Amino acid sequence: MELPLVLGMGMSHTAEMVSAVLIGSGFGFVLERAGFGRADNLASIFYGRDFRVMRVMFTAIVTSMVGLYFLDLTGVMPLANIGILPTYVLPQLVGGTLLGAGFIIGGYCPGTSIVATTSGKVDGMLFVGGLFTGGLLFTAAYDVFAGFHSSTFLGRVLLHEYFGISSAFMVLAVVLFAVGSLYAVTRIESVVQRRLAAKEESR
Repeated sequence: MELPLVLGMGMSHTAEMVSAVLIGSGFGFVLERAGFGRADNLASIFYGRDFRVMRVMFTAIVTSMVGLYFLDLTGVMPLANIGILPTYVLPQLVGGTLLGAGFIIGGYCPGTSIVATTSGKVDGMLFVGGLFTGGLLFTAAYDVFAGFHSSTFLGRVLLHEYFGISSAFMVLAVVLFAVGSLYAVTRIESVVQRRLAAKEESR
């Protein structure tokens, strides 16, 4: 299967692989500079103190979504050329729940644990070790989970297709939701910070 930039822009396979490594490295560098290599910064979202994780991720999602929409609209990068993993409703719900639990307990998600590891953080290294260990255990016991792992299959699903609406309306809805959510968490942060400041003053 040809890769998106090979199909859409005539780029060579090697050039696309090199660009992927450079873009990924740049993204990791930005995450580290934004404080995503520290578990305390990441875990602060669960206490309402710091929503930088949500801000960065929502910004990345909206930017990517709007960019892909216009690339598809202009024919530069049709969505059909982009590999999208199939949807398995229940397995992915369980997997998302486990990932969220791991995020709360360990303070990292898989991506930020890599950022922390490359920054020399020992807790990040332990988290990555846990990821590999969990992956190996799941692989070894796959036959036990195989039936569930392949259940509730929906195939390649895009939200606008699933809900039967236009892609433009879906893009607009997600952008509005993101803007509203970011406004809400800013208000939550200010309330929590005022309460924390009041506690400090009362000591």
